Amino acid sequence: MSFPTVRLRRNRQTQWSRRLVAENRIATADLILPIIIIDGENRRETIATMPGVERLSIDLATEIAAQAADLGIPALALFPAIAPELKSEDGAEALKVDNLLGRAVTHIKRQVPQIGLIADVALDPYTSHGHDGLLVEGKIVNDATVEVLCRQALAEAEAGVDIVAPSDMMDGRVGAIRQALDKAGYQNVQILSYAAKYASIFYGPFRDALSTRGLLKGDKRTYQMDVANSDEALREIELDLIEGADMVMVKPGMPYLDIIHRVKTEFGVPTFAYHVSGEYAMLRFASQAGALEYEPALMESLLCFKRAGADAVLTYGALDAAKRIKAG
Repeated sequence: MSFPTVRLRRNRQTQWSRRLVAENRIATADLILPIIIIDGENRRETIATMPGVERLSIDLATEIAAQAADLGIPALALFPAIAPELKSEDGAEALKVDNLLGRAVTHIKRQVPQIGLIADVALDPYTSHGHDGLLVEGKIVNDATVEVLCRQALAEAEAGVDIVAPSDMMDGRVGAIRQALDKAGYQNVQILSYAAKYASIFYGPFRDALSTRGLLKGDKRTYQMDVANSDEALREIELDLIEGADMVMVKPGMPYLDIIHRVKTEFGVPTFAYHVSGEYAMLRFASQAGALEYEPALMESLLCFKRAGADAVLTYGALDAAKRIKAG
């Protein structure tokens, strides 16, 4: 059968009909809100390259956590912007249970126990050179870094994190962290692996948010993935699943929808996407310039993630999206 018997526009002619036949939907349960944490009390700092996003002290971040929970957002991803004097070559501050991240986790869990908390396992917020691992004679060393990451994951678990998220891209870190957590009695702490994290230009505003952009010595191409590669992402995913990852992440998001689709099709496991700072900032700045409307563009982007196969999306626009969803 064909035209004129078949008219595909019939299903598109009204809003209610379009809603009935929609293949994908975005719900508040699909959203994860990243929050940048700073020290102090009642403090907020704007981020020039991320309009609409602020660094927040723990008390203000806790208020946002409560808002997110009320809107139905299931989890937050917490990132510490620590003071320069706490950074070091070896990132030792990352190993303290009562560091900025640890205090934030403890406080938010106490005040908003119904929301899940995710914390990265990587050294870049804590190192004076801006890398995710230990820098020895100009090179990021793998195995020694993994040992330190295990200690970092244990500190985060002790603070009360629900999900640790290795974002460092060291070989073998997921299995080592899983073993360390299990041995210490944290069998129920989940692992969300940044399994396919690309060496992308789209991270720039996030480095501004953590004040690490100017610190970075060289680049991260020896451990983050080459943007040209797709098959390699599947190998990374497979290895992390074998090593015990409960969920996997593709980062960045929109430029890598093909990777998200391949991962979900190949493995059928919980697959997350990170709508990263550069992607979010582009929507904001384009909106400010009058090129597009921010919220409709955000919602379209989130639907694209769902269409590609993502189960959840980390996005700095999570509160905006959740409010729009709730409003119908």
